[in-house]
Amino acid sequence: MPVLVDDAPRADGGVSLEAARPAAPEVTVRVVTQESAGIRRRRLPRPGNVLSTLVALALAVALFLVVGVMTGILSIANPFATTTIDRSPPAVLKQLTNLSTYSAAQGRYQQTIDVEDDVSILPSFLAGEHTVFLAQGSVDARVDFSGLATDAVQIRGDKTVSVTLPEPTLAKAVIDMHASRVASQDRGLLNRVGAVFSDNPNGEQRFYELAQKKLGAAAKRGELVQRAEANTAEMLRGLLGKVGFTEVQVHFVQAPPAHERSGAGTT
Repeated sequence: MPVLVDDAPRADGGVSLEAARPAAPEVTVRVVTQESAGIRRRRLPRPGNVLSTLVALALAVALFLVVGVMTGILSIANPFATTTIDRSPPAVLKQLTNLSTYSAAQGRYQQTIDVEDDVSILPSFLAGEHTVFLAQGSVDARVDFSGLATDAVQIRGDKTVSVTLPEPTLAKAVIDMHASRVASQDRGLLNRVGAVFSDNPNGEQRFYELAQKKLGAAAKRGELVQRAEANTAEMLRGLLGKVGFTEVQVHFVQAPPAHERSGAGTT
C-alpha cells in the first residue's frame, strides 16, 4: 500500500519520516573507452604501403641472388631444365658372325647433290623444287680372306713365302648422317603449301641414296683399290716377318664368283 510522506516540517519539532530515511548512495557512472583503458585501435596498412614493401623486398631478394651467383656463393640450377630418362631395355644379341675380311683402306668423300624438279606446264615459282644437298661419307676397300684356295700360301725354302689374295673390293658407301645436310632448297608456291599438310619424314631419303651411288662411283675412279693392295701387302710382310720370313711375296688376282668360292678352303 503506498505511503504518503510529508516533506514539510512538523509543528511539534519532531522529525519527519523523510528526514529519518537515510540518504541514497551516490552512483557514479564512468564511461571507459579504448583510449582511456590504454588500448589502441589497430590501423590497417594502406594498399600503397603494402605494395611498396613487397617491391622493396623483391628487389632485395633479387639483388642478393645476383650477387650470390656472380660471386660464386650461390649455385642455382635452372628451374626450367629438362631431365631425360632413358628407359630403353638392353640390346639383345641376335647373331654372332666371324669376320674374315680385312679393311685395308678407307676413302672419305664429299659430294654436292644438285637436283631440280620442274613442272613443264607451270613456272618454277608456282610448282617445282630445287635442292642442293651436301653429302659426306666413306668407302672401305676390303680383302676377303675367307675364299682363299688351298695353294694360296706357298713356302719356298726357309725364308721365302708367296701369298695369293683376291683383289680388294669396295664396300657400299656409308653416308655420314651428322655431316650431311641440305644446303639450300627452293620450292614453288604449290610445293610449299603441300609441304604444310604432308608429313614425309623420308623426304631427304632420295638424296642420301643418290649420294651413296655417287660416292661409290668416285671410289672406283680413284686409287683406293691400289692403296688397299699396298696396305695389305705391307701388313702381311710385317706379320710373316715376325715368324722368320725375310721375303714375302703378295699377289692379287681377280676374285672368283661366289659359287666357286663356296668349296674353297683356308690355309
